[in-house]
Amino acid sequence: KRKEKMPFHLNILCVGAGYVGGPTMAVIASKCPNIKVTVYDLNQERIDAWNSNDLPIYEPGLDEVVKSVRGKNLFFTTTEAYKEADIIFISVNTPTKTYGTGKGRAADLKFIELAARRISEVVTTGSKIIVEKSTVPVRCSVALKKILGACSTEGGAKFQILSNPEFLAEGTAISDLTKPDRVLIGGDKDEAGQAAVAKLSSVYENWVPKERIITTNLWSSELSKLVANAFLAQRISSINAISAVCEATGADVDEVANAIG
Repeated sequence: KRKEKMPFHLNILCVGAGYVGGPTMAVIASKCPNIKVTVYDLNQERIDAWNSNDLPIYEPGLDEVVKSVRGKNLFFTTTEAYKEADIIFISVNTPTKTYGTGKGRAADLKFIELAARRISEVVTTGSKIIVEKSTVPVRCSVALKKILGACSTEGGAKFQILSNPEFLAEGTAISDLTKPDRVLIGGDKDEAGQAAVAKLSSVYENWVPKERIITTNLWSSELSKLVANAFLAQRISSINAISAVCEATGADVDEVANAIG
């Protein structure tokens, strides 16, 4: 007798099939066979690449992960699927602004805002969890709430905004995702916000020990990602300065770096 296929108990949609969205969703799909994961992008060429044998990005181990679940519970598409999704990750580019106030310094949030506007147009009923996966300025969630708030009227759609920043390094993204030292989830402290945090946490708990899942308020999560980036830049700057001292004293910079952690 043919075995019946079990229905998916959760639908996840990721907007953006780039360096963060693609690998993250592939790992979620591989670790959660009972969750349907769809990666949506307007770029047909990029989606075609994700559906081919020649993926648009290279990361050690990514090819094997994608091919093990693609077409089973991982799908790449240019077709919108907002209505069917329970959790919507926004993982689009936030490049440095090239115009207006903050030119050359501030993050350009137009792609995040466009995604939020489209969600607000399409989703008019039900409850959705919206997850900031992109690196964003602190309080970006306030802007998202304002955009999505137009639908959060009596009888309309209800949205909960979460922050779930990535901590991926080029060349180790798959191991960073499969064996993370921490997963950070920020949400509102009210009952609905904490229920949304628990729902996203339950996805990661399929393979991440619960003690490694850190929960905070929204703004703490957004700021923590920026602080982590700043600390990394500071460490790189410091070790560059220390290398000059090593040259002058005969010390080995690699040994010093390893000794200080």
